[in-house]
Amino acid sequence: MTPGTEERAPRVLIADDQALVRTGFRLILTARGIDVAGEAADGAEAVAKCRELRPDVALLDVRMPVLDGLEAARRILAADPSCRVLMLTTFDLDKYVYAALAAGASGFLLKDVTPEHLANAVRLVGTGDALLAPSITRRLVERFAAGDRMPADPAVHRELAVLTPREREVLTLLGHGLSNAELAAALVLSETTVKTHVARIFAKLSLRDRAQAVVVAYETGLVAPGDRDAS
Repeated sequence: MTPGTEERAPRVLIADDQALVRTGFRLILTARGIDVAGEAADGAEAVAKCRELRPDVALLDVRMPVLDGLEAARRILAADPSCRVLMLTTFDLDKYVYAALAAGASGFLLKDVTPEHLANAVRLVGTGDALLAPSITRRLVERFAAGDRMPADPAVHRELAVLTPREREVLTLLGHGLSNAELAAALVLSETTVKTHVARIFAKLSLRDRAQAVVVAYETGLVAPGDRDAS
């Protein structure tokens, strides 16, 4: 909103089965300069509207009729990998978090976020970054530490062999949800060097963003059960 800053705001599709929620989100986002391209009342309509409107970000409720938000996310991303998906739910349930990330979502937020946090989250994923609420990342680590992990893909294990020791270290810390600044501090590196490592990890493992890096870190065991000292 500062005069002179011409960064384009992302175009957003809002999908929720409650009209009041959609209206509230629309008012919050438009008041903060974000263009709401359209709305959908269920997952199937969200998929169709994304094909038609090609938004930068799809804001999807997890629980919707006809087609839930997770399957809608898979179909939206299969049709348009450049679209970013931000999941919203009232349910702080780990299985939804992991399933959303595995489906390709770039972020996951609870519906009790503040208006500013919601708008910032949309802008963040719209730039190609990923967003995870710190409490959700912590709970994911706890869930995996308890042994309740998703079956690992052997192909992913083989792909990790292409990473250097430093890149594996960076990926492990990404799995704990660390930002570039936090990575730089933990590894005593410049942020520029950290960004280079992160970019190489994404390229070598064909990852879209940090959310997918979190999934890989968990699936391959780089985030060790019970390891809570990364931060």
